[in-house]
Amino acid sequence: MKSILIIGLGRFGHHLCTEMTRLGNEVMIIDKSEAATEDLLAYATAVKVGDCTNEDVLRSLGVGNFDICFVCIGANFQSSLEITSLVKELGAKYVVSKANRDIHAKFLLRNGADEVFYPDRDIAERLAVKYSANHVFDYFELSKDYSIFEIQPRTDWIGKTIGQANIRAIYHVSVFGIRTGSELIVLPRTDYVMGRDDHLMVVGLTKDIDKMLASIK
Repeated sequence: MKSILIIGLGRFGHHLCTEMTRLGNEVMIIDKSEAATEDLLAYATAVKVGDCTNEDVLRSLGVGNFDICFVCIGANFQSSLEITSLVKELGAKYVVSKANRDIHAKFLLRNGADEVFYPDRDIAERLAVKYSANHVFDYFELSKDYSIFEIQPRTDWIGKTIGQANIRAIYHVSVFGIRTGSELIVLPRTDYVMGRDDHLMVVGLTKDIDKMLASIK
């Protein structure tokens, strides 16, 4: 369990609050609009209303007591930049800020953000990968080089064990999970026999997974 501060309650901030709470974290939220906080009263551990471009408001939150501070202001970049800088100056341990453009990300990183995220771009990239390939059920980028894919097995793998298919040796990709129906098998044994309806969770260099996907028929 972590202590989380979320500043700014647009659509992304709302979703972040509910998911963080669902995962057992303690979440404080703050927005300058009281109306933006009302539907999260049942989720958040603490709810505040205030303008976080005001240093006194931020200081009153005790930002240094949180494990992570999220700055989720996307519509007003100047406010996002000011708040990111102030939060870090006030002793925040780790600051994650929302960016809409690369130039915004550069300024945020230079002014206190430890990490930036692009929700619209990230979702677009994920959907593009997922729907451009015939054999991909889901996709998650771990870094610019490594990814996780949920894929269907090659036809010639069906009825074979993971060991017999020799996936790691041939493609340099690791199978770390099997989704079969509603069940997820984590770290399957090499003697697991793959079925037609199985979904393989594979991880590796994106370029290696792309080569493997190109071979699936």
